[in-house]
Amino acid sequence: MAKRKKLHIAMFPWLAFSHIIPFLELGKLIAQKGHCISFISTPRNIDRLPSIPPHLTPLITLVKLPLPRVENLPENAMATMDVPHHIVPYLKLAYDSLDEPLSHFLESSAPDWIIHDFAPHWLPPIATKLGISRVFFRIFKASTLCLFRPVNQGTHDPPMELQHLLVPPKWVSFPTKIVFRLFEAKKIFEVLFEENCSGVSDSFRLMTTVSGTKEISLQKKGSIAVFQKRGY
Repeated sequence: MAKRKKLHIAMFPWLAFSHIIPFLELGKLIAQKGHCISFISTPRNIDRLPSIPPHLTPLITLVKLPLPRVENLPENAMATMDVPHHIVPYLKLAYDSLDEPLSHFLESSAPDWIIHDFAPHWLPPIATKLGISRVFFRIFKASTLCLFRPVNQGTHDPPMELQHLLVPPKWVSFPTKIVFRLFEAKKIFEVLFEENCSGVSDSFRLMTTVSGTKEISLQKKGSIAVFQKRGY
């Protein structure tokens, strides 16, 4: 049998350890298949990662991209755990400034794939220009996302409104009483659908980054399925 091609895969999570750690676990699973991982985050976040198992260290490279300073973001704040909730939009603004250094890294290292989070809405044209395939890794279960409008909605569809979160969505084809409560819907709508100081909403980030990607979930059995389907 011909040897399977070994891949170089870049991983770029959002700056929250609830995202960083699942990305790292996925990276270790992929490395166990013999593929090379470039795990990209900010210096302080990289330094706070748990130790990589010794047998995987030759396959996982930890890449530090300095986080640009922005006004209102405390010094050394590089993850959501470092700031109160109302400061997180400034962290997203700083994260968006990683577009140029990330582009330079991808151009120089030429990975086969990049597995990314919901936040870098500016990444698709960079990856397309460099010929790098993209995978969106969502850390949320399908049951969490099913109450939101599908990301492949048509441009003619009306914008989502608060009351849409209080009733079962029309695309769920079975009877259910599971909906958000009013206080939950208000908070979700504020976080996801309202534009913040970063200049865009989280829903815009999600819809833009997911467009044109393969998708993998948090479940371990399916977490590397996209690579297995291609014979890797």
